[in-house]
Amino acid sequence: MNFTGIEKRFADNVIANYSRHPLCVARGAGSRVWDTEGRSYLDLFPGWGVAGLGHCHPAVVGAIREQAEKLLHVANHYYTEEQGAFAEAIVSRAPGFKVYFCNSGAEANEGAIKLARLSRQPKYGIIAMEHSFHGRTMGAISATGQPEYRRGFTPTVPGFAFATMNDLASVKALVDDETCAVMLEPVQGEGGVIPAARAFLEGLRRLCDERGMALIFDEVQTAPCRLGEWFGYQRYGVTPDIITAAKAIAGGMPMAAMLARPETADFLKPGTHASTFGGHSLGCAAGAAAFRAMAEEDVIGNVRALGAWLDEKLAAIAGRPGIKEVRRAGFMVGIELEFPGAGVVADCRDNGVLVNCTHGTVLRMLPALNIARADLEEGLGVLEAAIGRAANQAQ
Repeated sequence: MNFTGIEKRFADNVIANYSRHPLCVARGAGSRVWDTEGRSYLDLFPGWGVAGLGHCHPAVVGAIREQAEKLLHVANHYYTEEQGAFAEAIVSRAPGFKVYFCNSGAEANEGAIKLARLSRQPKYGIIAMEHSFHGRTMGAISATGQPEYRRGFTPTVPGFAFATMNDLASVKALVDDETCAVMLEPVQGEGGVIPAARAFLEGLRRLCDERGMALIFDEVQTAPCRLGEWFGYQRYGVTPDIITAAKAIAGGMPMAAMLARPETADFLKPGTHASTFGGHSLGCAAGAAAFRAMAEEDVIGNVRALGAWLDEKLAAIAGRPGIKEVRRAGFMVGIELEFPGAGVVADCRDNGVLVNCTHGTVLRMLPALNIARADLEEGLGVLEAAIGRAANQAQ
């Protein structure tokens, strides 16, 4: 079927809650995808960050194929070797935590919100950050510090207040006797790639310890490995009580995890929380394979080495007309423009490179953790040229 037919099929049958690009992706391998017309694209925002090892990594595909012939899913009333093995793979990289599995970052954050309240009851208040993003479910949008995501869905879940990122005083001003937790992303992704300052996270840890509150890190985008460590908290040297992870955690399969330290995790008893598909055997096998591949290919070393090189390339781009600011944390890159970025995204796509734009003006890249330097150089060249053309038109 040609693209026109595919587009019509969507129009007739699929709820139009996404703004879709005029492109039908047919297959992918590594950092490349191909459309139904056979054209190749360098994907610098693969699967919204899900394809952390690139598209269809052979080790992950092989694990899925092998597991699919044995067991796809079984109720969580039973043990499975795959779920235990994946949990062990995660905990070995995040010592001192236990794991609960679910299907998406939003679900993981819902679990974190419930666990924070359950473990600190009767306290219920949660302080989140302005410009944060935690997902689209009701609890997650209630914790999201962007009013536009809550529009049309009020009243939201009560008990959330919003402080300013990297401003400890603004957090302290919101703490009261009902506050049970502070929740934030170590790097705000959808908010425009805004990293937390180490001193800010250290201050939050002290504050939570003093007031008996849980510290929650939403690492849906930053784990695994995207900041040059298995988990983002390790980059900062600040250990939270609860961590959420998703996107790249299982090499492309719909999987997510909530990690909690035992003194908090043990509040989850049978009947307090559950997920039918959480920890399904197919996803766990894929996740364990993805973690093995990340270790064997030393993607952390790749992120660190190319991150230093990226700083030099991005510094040159930052001096171009029309660019307000360039921000990088590991393999998370945000380029804030002085004009709308949709035209730049379209220009890049027309020239074979896929990037994202958030908040209208922030170009965003989450390249595969194992991407080659030559591919990054190619993509940045196309991006820089597209920004230049857009800046000329904006004058």
